[in-house]
Amino acid sequence: MPFDEKVSYLVENLRELQDELAEEGIEILAKAGETEYAVVLARDKGMIDKAIAILVDAGDFLWAALIAKNAGQDALSERLYRDGLQYYVEMEMFGRAISAANALGLSPDEIDDLYRRGIASESRGLDLTHSRDMIDCVMQSLDLTLIGRDDELSQQVMKALHEEREKRTNE
Repeated sequence: MPFDEKVSYLVENLRELQDELAEEGIEILAKAGETEYAVVLARDKGMIDKAIAILVDAGDFLWAALIAKNAGQDALSERLYRDGLQYYVEMEMFGRAISAANALGLSPDEIDDLYRRGIASESRGLDLTHSRDMIDCVMQSLDLTLIGRDDELSQQVMKALHEEREKRTNE
């Protein structure tokens, strides 16, 4: 059977695959880049270590740690979360790093630091002048929308807009 047909057969028959075909099926699926199917097959056939190894190779430490935790391997799960945190920070994948940090129970200050580093990373190369111009435009539109309104909320918003403009002119 050609490789593509094997992959299709495995995907279509994942839940009904005979145990003796599972290991070869996992290898075929992983080789084809069908990581999720390979992991599900390995996990469902009780090959937890194989499922974790595939995920670690793919850089998915969060799912690997979850599988380890669900299999009662708490120490391995924590190690995977720690390895993942380091990997995700190095790769500047801060959303995943924050998920790992939360799973590890890191302090709010450490998690806030990850948020700040993520924002700094995402902000690299942005045209801040253009962003400021866009914010100014939105503030002006909001200001025009509130002209003639005398309710308390409108007054508070107008006051906040005025204060923000003062800050911007003093920078």
